[in-house]
Amino acid sequence: MSKILTFADKAIDFNRNLHLKPATDQVEVMNPFKNPETFKLTELFYRQYFDDTRPRHFLFGINPGRFGAGLTGISFTDPINLEKACGIKNNFDKKPELSSQFIYLVIKAFGGPEEFYSKFFITAVSPLGFIQNGVNLNYYDSKELTKTLRPFIIETIEKQIQFGAHLKICICIGGNKNFAFLKNLNQEFRFFEEIIPLEHPRFIMQYRRKFVDQFVKKYLDALKRCEQ
Repeated sequence: MSKILTFADKAIDFNRNLHLKPATDQVEVMNPFKNPETFKLTELFYRQYFDDTRPRHFLFGINPGRFGAGLTGISFTDPINLEKACGIKNNFDKKPELSSQFIYLVIKAFGGPEEFYSKFFITAVSPLGFIQNGVNLNYYDSKELTKTLRPFIIETIEKQIQFGAHLKICICIGGNKNFAFLKNLNQEFRFFEEIIPLEHPRFIMQYRRKFVDQFVKKYLDALKRCEQ
């Protein structure tokens, strides 16, 4: 009798086999799962929060950045929140990352990591990140990069849905270019019935910080809509 694979099993296997050749001569691909220490930490994370067969509601960010998921392998989770909020000790430099700070305010307000991750899974439209000239590059910042990545993005969304996704509603983190791209892709492939766009945490923390509580509530309202 074959073993029933859990959400964690599928996510870990996905990360293990995630590979992307350099998109262009000037663009470096960040693949944190090639780092044995990072991969071990992601295994611990998925075993802790996703070692079951329950489906989750999906949230899609843009792509990993150098100081968050590009380092830890876990979306919107910097080394500080990986250790303090999730209880997973790590040897990475404990530098705060703005987007991670906001997302974990939302997670705390929702009831904490255990409650949140029992119902939601955060990933990204492109599950691997990019660096150009030493700085983060979003997948949509270059038409050439976007065109090159499109098949990879489609394939990885389809594979992640197989982890166990609720297909009625997903959330798009990043309400402009990220939402426009994901919306167009969804119109073609019908991954989800509806996509809810939300402002990106970095925008909130940099330009709307005094309204953080209002944006946390907006995120919580979107999460509740997913559960209805």
